[in-house]
Amino acid sequence: MMATYTHDIPVIDISSFLNETDKISVSQQVSKACESIGFLIISGHGIPKNVISNAFTQSRDFFNLSQADKNLYHPATPSQQRGYHAFATRGLAYTLGNDAPPDLRETFFLGPLDDHRKFYEALPSAKGAYAPNIFPTVPTGFSSALRDIYKHYQQLSADILRIFATALSLNEYFFSNLIRKHFSILSSHHYPALLTPPAPGQMRTGAHTDFGAITILAMTQASGGLEVLMPDETWYPVRPKENELVVNLGDMMALWTNGLWKSTLHRVVNPKELYDKSSDRQTIGYFMHPDYDAIIDTIPTCINEQRPKVFAPISAGEHIAKKIKASHEGTN
Repeated sequence: MMATYTHDIPVIDISSFLNETDKISVSQQVSKACESIGFLIISGHGIPKNVISNAFTQSRDFFNLSQADKNLYHPATPSQQRGYHAFATRGLAYTLGNDAPPDLRETFFLGPLDDHRKFYEALPSAKGAYAPNIFPTVPTGFSSALRDIYKHYQQLSADILRIFATALSLNEYFFSNLIRKHFSILSSHHYPALLTPPAPGQMRTGAHTDFGAITILAMTQASGGLEVLMPDETWYPVRPKENELVVNLGDMMALWTNGLWKSTLHRVVNPKELYDKSSDRQTIGYFMHPDYDAIIDTIPTCINEQRPKVFAPISAGEHIAKKIKASHEGTN
């Protein structure tokens, strides 16, 4: 299948890679998108519509609970990506060193469903990455809906990494040994209509790059949405159609590829109808983080005389911990 383009964001049907009828064409299209933008929209991904729609419905019911009820599911420490994080308590622009107001959203986080803590007992710094999940008992069906979409995203992320490996002239399963004990995060975000004006410079999500290897995102259709900074330094909206998913590269993939593939700045802008219920928006994203002790080092096929090695190796856990800490503490 050939790629189509929406606002210069490539739309790629990956089904012919997954069903093994045309792996080369898909990997070539993906490689072009990763080199030029670092963002793409995918169809043919195999996740059933009802899995996504049920996760949105159950998340909306959770966010409609009283603030007191939602706060019961807050983690023990603010920087732990588990459970409920209240409105405007994190700021992703902080991770780039920008002193901006916190983001206009509330979030529920889910970590790995498999318990990998026994593998990292001798590594205290990994404790937070593999912390137990927080599963609300209400609304009925919320926790199971998030578990369900997590499992589907987990499989899709492994499939996308196979496409990436092929695109980088590597063995198709190059990344597989690096994700067996991954600490990937599911984030169900809610961007409510506002009751009071935002602070100067405050956005639904400030401009940032993602921390991990890849991000997969489903979103509801509402004003005030995702924008990506294009190569010409202009911001373009990202508008997938029904049952399409957004995929973007994170900082780890840029490190792995020696900067050949892009981890691109993006943001979520405030809508014009900021105080109207029609601006209420949801997204459910999956942030693929490899094994905590996986070393992110430059892939050999991305080094040559014209492109010498630029980045020093770093463990996935160390890289992510720095970014998460910054997102909560700001630049002060």
